[in-house]
Amino acid sequence: MITRAYTVCFEGIEPKVIDVECAITNGLPAFSIVGLPDKAVSEARERIRAAFAALSIALPSKRITVNLTPADLPKEGSHLDLPIALALLAGLDIVPKEDVENAISIGEVSLDGRLNAVSGALPTALKAAELDKSLLCPEACGNEAAWIDQTRVIAAPSLLRLIQHLTGQNPIEAAEPRALPPPRHHCDMHDVKGQERAKRALEIAAAGRHHLLMVGTPGAGKSMLAARLQTILPPMTAREALDTTMIYSISGLTRNGGLQNTRPFREPHHTSSMAAIVGGGRSAKPGEISLAHNGVLFLDELPEFPRNVLETLRQPLETGEVMIARANAHVKYPCRFTLIAAANPCRCGYMTQPDQACNRAPLCGAEYLSRISGPLMDRFDLRIEVPPVSFRDLSDHNRGEASETIAARVHEARLLQLERTKDQSNERTNADLQGEKLTPVMKFDGAAVGYL
Repeated sequence: MITRAYTVCFEGIEPKVIDVECAITNGLPAFSIVGLPDKAVSEARERIRAAFAALSIALPSKRITVNLTPADLPKEGSHLDLPIALALLAGLDIVPKEDVENAISIGEVSLDGRLNAVSGALPTALKAAELDKSLLCPEACGNEAAWIDQTRVIAAPSLLRLIQHLTGQNPIEAAEPRALPPPRHHCDMHDVKGQERAKRALEIAAAGRHHLLMVGTPGAGKSMLAARLQTILPPMTAREALDTTMIYSISGLTRNGGLQNTRPFREPHHTSSMAAIVGGGRSAKPGEISLAHNGVLFLDELPEFPRNVLETLRQPLETGEVMIARANAHVKYPCRFTLIAAANPCRCGYMTQPDQACNRAPLCGAEYLSRISGPLMDRFDLRIEVPPVSFRDLSDHNRGEASETIAARVHEARLLQLERTKDQSNERTNADLQGEKLTPVMKFDGAAVGYL
């Protein structure tokens, strides 16, 4: 007799359903897992064997074969422990076969039977809702998965507790989504002295999702300004929060089991590799551009990034998605973000300062900024110079506009853009407009703001 359980493996953020078949037959005692498992999946048999022993469940002296279908799809991750254990428990008539088959399960099993958290709970819940199945998962994943209210999420702390639920001895209540507190920012735009022109550029960039390049001497406040862009961005919509959380769930970066309710702000170092920025590696994981989806990607010291890394940003900036091609898979991730970059005018940084002028000017600046190719420079809708802050501005005790005030104007501008583009499916901000719609058609604080 063959018993079945269901789980998923991921290709990007898309979950693929895996059929876990378990056959207990006569023959020499053995416990084997087939179907192209990786090392973590192959080691599941030892974890499950120890967990069963901790629960006083004896494996029969027979041949146990677990097959992961489709057999030609690589299976990776310890989240397959729980479905393998459930298929085996159903084969031993310990839990009802129908309940196991009517659910998708994920979870890592400890040696003492505890269920440990795994990544990917939210997209798995979406797949379970699509197939009209319930979801069985570790307790730590329940709050995250429960945001998908079209499926019933059963989150158990241990394998024993899950067995008690499936056999009706001690039912588990369906998990509830955890409400996260509103985002709190520890910085504010009024912290920045002077730089009114740069603040205005950031406001326009936030309103229209325009990419911005700031060029200025060291200490002018470029990084300080970029860090405060997150405080003036409009709140995330429900769809944006869900899409962003799915990426973070796949990457194992979700916090407290809740939705990502703040727009991401990613600032990778200029020594980051291409796989770290764009995505890739052995498992084709999301890169920084995908982790910045619906948020901000800040590249400080832009010319210091490797040329090949910068050139890979050209297509994602245009299309809002990136395709990672590997020999065994083609994985697509969304990456619609606002790019904010900062650069010095030359290698020493003081080419534009009369009192500290570079002795190789202007050749030094031309050579330094030429590391940024013309096609990539063309992706920046806004390019501004950030001069040093004057002593008068530094000594001024009057604070400028707070982030809350600027954010209110940005939010109003976004609402106007949504009203104007309500008939378009992929155009929501000025930066998304194509063709004839690029003309400045929206009034923002007395000035026309469109494609700049």
